[in-house]
Amino acid sequence: QVQLVESGGGLVQAGDSLRLSCVASGRTFSSYTMGWFRQAPGKEREIVGSIIWSGYRTYYADSVKGRFTISRDNVKNTLYLEMNSLEPEDTAVYYCAADVDSSRLELRVSSYDYWGQGTQVTVSS
Repeated sequence: QVQLVESGGGLVQAGDSLRLSCVASGRTFSSYTMGWFRQAPGKEREIVGSIIWSGYRTYYADSVKGRFTISRDNVKNTLYLEMNSLEPEDTAVYYCAADVDSSRLELRVSSYDYWGQGTQVTVSS
């Protein structure tokens, strides 16, 4: 079992920055792939980024590439999402997720085994 707790969401203006955090517990954090997803009202959940166990490989959706950075601290059991130059289109509930059976980048919602409760990010224009 893995428990995931996100924090850091909020209401910001376009162009602002936010950093989301996700604290994991229950299994050895440094052994599995993590991902950030988001879901806007009326839309399907979509991947934002993925990071392998070591942190040395990452993936970003085209919509966030160059603006968002995913990272992890395996000592603090924490996943981060640094979001810069936020746009109204980034408004969504953001979820962190763990794929405990993988050491590769994983892009599909169905690949992930455990999910956090989500944190709301709202970007006003």
